[in-house]
Amino acid sequence: MATNRVLPLGIALAALLAACTTAPGENPDQPATSAPAATAPDVRLEAYHWDLARANDKNGAAIAALQPATGKPLRLDFSEGRLGVSGGCNRIGGSYRHESGALRVGPLMQTEMACADRRLMDLDAAIAARLQGTLQAQSSAGQSPHLQLTAANGDTLVFAGTPTPQTRYGSAGTTVFFEIAPQRKACPHPMIPDMQCLQVRKRTYADNGTLSSQGEWQPLFQEIEGYTHVPGTRNVLRVRQFTVANPPADGSSVAYVLDMVVESELVDAR
Repeated sequence: MATNRVLPLGIALAALLAACTTAPGENPDQPATSAPAATAPDVRLEAYHWDLARANDKNGAAIAALQPATGKPLRLDFSEGRLGVSGGCNRIGGSYRHESGALRVGPLMQTEMACADRRLMDLDAAIAARLQGTLQAQSSAGQSPHLQLTAANGDTLVFAGTPTPQTRYGSAGTTVFFEIAPQRKACPHPMIPDMQCLQVRKRTYADNGTLSSQGEWQPLFQEIEGYTHVPGTRNVLRVRQFTVANPPADGSSVAYVLDMVVESELVDAR
């Protein structure tokens, strides 16, 4: 059996933190040198994932570096005063404040991965260059939430909002860890003939990231949102578990949403 392992949780997290570098930016706790024009009332940014819909320079031309044809959108996430950027090669993050029509972004940090697709690395550089200091921010909720950011150089970025799982399920949820077996197995289900279930077992970790316990293998009679299983791959996932307030008669009262792939192993079953 051939394996290709990713570092265990504790080591991986330590390496991730050690790999961060600081990019220049403005401290969000310092007052802005000039206040942006008044805009519509601010929406709660934490309630949505914000995916880039379009990016134009001050002359209205599309910014190609921010819209590579990679099939994965550039995404902003806001949580507890922290801004996270994903969709490029690296994870980028920093502090922020959102008030009075302004988004004030603190110094950005990013991991130092190298990607074979150069467009992803160019995307990292392009978004980090524009998320600097104080940006004008216009936002709206409703059926089609949007966030428009205007950088100091006049570039305009428009993001479309999608409710986060916390918003959809009305709670913060709880964190669980699942180990996913390489292959699905048949699992009897009265409503679904020939159903094939993921095989999972729960794991718990100590504060230092080492494995402290794991349960027995059992079928999972539902999917994990955001997770696509590749046959022959064993994964350890960090998952958010939510209670479904009014599940359908044939549905589960619990929902699982992928938070992070902690460990991955390709298994050769030959």
